Amino acid sequence: MKHIPRKRFGQHFLSDGSIINAIVEAINPQAGQAMVEIGPGLAALTQPLVERLGHLTVIELDRDLALRLRLHKHLMVLESDVLKVDFTALADGKKLRVVGNLPYNISTPILFHLLEHVQAVEDQHFMLQKEVVDRMVASPSTSDYGRLSVMLQWRYEMANVLFVPPESFDPPPRVDSAVVRMVPRDQPVPIKLKLLEKLVQVAFSQRRKLLRHTLGAWLTERNFAGTFDVHRRAEEVPVSEYLQLALSLDV
Repeated sequence: MKHIPRKRFGQHFLSDGSIINAIVEAINPQAGQAMVEIGPGLAALTQPLVERLGHLTVIELDRDLALRLRLHKHLMVLESDVLKVDFTALADGKKLRVVGNLPYNISTPILFHLLEHVQAVEDQHFMLQKEVVDRMVASPSTSDYGRLSVMLQWRYEMANVLFVPPESFDPPPRVDSAVVRMVPRDQPVPIKLKLLEKLVQVAFSQRRKLLRHTLGAWLTERNFAGTFDVHRRAEEVPVSEYLQLALSLDV
């Protein structure tokens, strides 16, 4: 029975064989590795992955699709909202490789959820809206550079590894897509996630204004005694400076 894509789940199923092969090559799965696929859908990527791995864990929210996936004897199917999955517990002391064609309507919440479990992750390969990938890997002083850039570049080395046009999907989305590779940094700056999150949120709350109107006022409220140049816009501050500021506040 043909599955009808559900708009509420943001379903766009990958159907281009050459793109699927290119993604699998980028991921380079090896037999026996612990891998989790988010949103396997109709298993276009799932099948070539499990053929190389031998076994694969998949997370699928759609009940009908989960039912189909359970017919595959080499899959462990978690029928769940990915935002409720404890990836640290799922890893069970191992390092997970996480992959998936993320639903574009909740891709950022998924990325931040996984950020909380980064210690349990070896690497991540995700298909996302190209606009989101551009923001993830953006450099300072560019229009794409923002909260997502700072938060993710703190913990991951990232690269845009593949462009994916709309016609690679059924139904085609209205946007271009891209595959991003995310590798957790070996020695990240040791700061609290919630502190950095708040700092960056305040900094980029009014991007067109100088930081003295936003971050400067916030630092004054916290009786910040250090030095930080607030006569810049948020997008002009490198990731390293945000991290050092957070580090100086984390006392």
